[in-house]
Amino acid sequence: MRAVSLLSEAKTATAKTTISRATVLYAQSSSETHANGGFHPSENLYIPLVHACRTTQQLKQIHAQLFVHNLSQSSRVITQLISTCSMFKSMEYALLIFRHFHDPNSFVFNSLIRGLCESSQFENSIGHFILMLRLNVQPDRLTFPFVLKSVASLVADGFGGLLHAQTIKYGLDLDSFVRISLVDMYVKLCSLDFALQLFDETPERNKLESILLWNILINGCCRAGDLRKARELFDAMPDRNTGSWNTMVNGFVKQGELEQARTFFDRMPGKNVISWTTMISGLSEKGYHEQALDLFYRMLGEGVRPNDLTIASTLSACAKIGALEAGVRIHEYVSRHGFRLNQTVGTALVDMYAKCGKIERASQVFNETVEKGLLTWSAMVSGWAIHGCSKQALQCFNAMKSAGIYPDEVAFLAVLTACSHSGLVYPGRSIFNSMRDDYFIEPNVKHYTCMVDLYGRAGQLEEALSFIRSMPIEPDFVIWGALFCACRAHKNIKMAELASERLLQLEPRHPGSYVFLSNIYAGVGRWEDVERVRITMKNRGIEKPPGWSYIEVAGQVHSFVAGDKDHECAGEIYAKLEEISASARAQGYIPNTESVLHNIEEEEKEDALGSHSEKLALAYGLISTPLGMALRIVKNLRVCGDCHSMMKYASELSQREIILRDIKRFHHFKEGMCSCGDYW
Repeated sequence: MRAVSLLSEAKTATAKTTISRATVLYAQSSSETHANGGFHPSENLYIPLVHACRTTQQLKQIHAQLFVHNLSQSSRVITQLISTCSMFKSMEYALLIFRHFHDPNSFVFNSLIRGLCESSQFENSIGHFILMLRLNVQPDRLTFPFVLKSVASLVADGFGGLLHAQTIKYGLDLDSFVRISLVDMYVKLCSLDFALQLFDETPERNKLESILLWNILINGCCRAGDLRKARELFDAMPDRNTGSWNTMVNGFVKQGELEQARTFFDRMPGKNVISWTTMISGLSEKGYHEQALDLFYRMLGEGVRPNDLTIASTLSACAKIGALEAGVRIHEYVSRHGFRLNQTVGTALVDMYAKCGKIERASQVFNETVEKGLLTWSAMVSGWAIHGCSKQALQCFNAMKSAGIYPDEVAFLAVLTACSHSGLVYPGRSIFNSMRDDYFIEPNVKHYTCMVDLYGRAGQLEEALSFIRSMPIEPDFVIWGALFCACRAHKNIKMAELASERLLQLEPRHPGSYVFLSNIYAGVGRWEDVERVRITMKNRGIEKPPGWSYIEVAGQVHSFVAGDKDHECAGEIYAKLEEISASARAQGYIPNTESVLHNIEEEEKEDALGSHSEKLALAYGLISTPLGMALRIVKNLRVCGDCHSMMKYASELSQREIILRDIKRFHHFKEGMCSCGDYW
């Protein structure tokens, strides 16, 4: 740290010394005149000084010297000052310099328009272009690209055509720099027909310009979802570069065409880090997490260094399937290869550890992260929430606000989830109200669902129903589903029937609607109605999605579905399950057959319960890992009451900690107890 400080001091001292020398040189040459064009020689002294600046403060010192020596109206120096301001993101000072310049030319305007555009002040950039025209300053080939980029960023359709006309007026529409920017603008404005027309009318260019133009148009077709046209253009390209291949791979990924994306990826003659990252993130986002991990390891094997986004995408895959061992190895790679714990990498690690059941490690990484942004804080609040640590979640949420970071919709959802999992009705209601009252954030359907869940879990069913009826938005399937789950948990059949009716009205083909209704009838023993609902589902071709569970053993992720007998260790798995079940019964375990909906004999119900995916994952973990080792299981649905009960017995019998993550939260089973306190 001291070395960095000394280096910074040295750079500052150098810049100050250079400025001082410039003043001396100015004094020595104040009476001289430049032989060509009458420029004062001091202009040439100040320009390199501007380029040597490291801070806005140093720029201000130079600007002051310009006033002292009557050079404040030198367009050459002012142009460089404004350009350097934009590099430091000091556009307010750049605008101040511009306002005090009496007769701006195209160089000064171009410098300002570019700086405003690159600082995302797009409206201001366009506004100064209009001012340029009003002052009769003629734009050139360096003006239009940044104005066109600003128009595209604002999606200002009407202004795009006017700008195109201006390029024709000034004879710049065929300039390669301007032409490429025009095509790019039309692509981003979703005016693909205009982009294609411009492309077809473009004269021959050099190889580099030609490839860039083709790539922009192919990307436009991909963005518009026209993969056929994109493929047609790609096949017709006279020359391609890595960017051409990356554009096609990304296009297929975005449209969910992963097989085509993988085909193009495998055919690529030269893959760069963008190629690998695009494919890895695409696989992870579409649910192919194991393939994403395999591809990451292959990338490392081929000697390609990942970037921050590659690391984040791979850690996301680990988080989604609970692959802790893989996540730890990636963390070790990050540490060995000098990656900074910035917002991207730090947030991804916090999220991975939290979702893999290591919440204390997530907290440690959070504290080590240098650049904590809103996403980092939200990931930590969410991590505490899904582990049922409501106190820590609320403390983290308040610390975030104290650090001057305003919460957004995601952060509020995370802290409301923490309240819901712990029955904190009053704090949850207060936080929900503060969204609109204190932060002017309009709650969305997820926040309303969380509040219904909060009231429902706490047994305040009438309050939950009243809350739904008072909502300013129309309650959807998920909101009524939250109420139904609460009704079922608290045995309120009448209100559950009301919720189920609403569910069927909203989503007549959603399998959940029928499962919810079957649950009601099964709960009161109306088996004929259960069978009628099941027949209706079958006749309409509606199937309940299967539950699956993951468990990571020796770095390999194993997946199971209910009743799964395809695993190579299936015989040992079922034998272990029978052993666990027998031992649990001896300790007082009674299978909770209410979770089975069919009117079948109790013995058959127990058999159906015994093959739930999380139990299969548990049995495999017990037979394939050392004694005493914690087991981590991930399930895509909410754990049923019977499996929850079985996990408690299994943790006591095996003397192991069992960490189960379902779709709602984490359950840490240890010595026959669960961290949720059976409040789930």
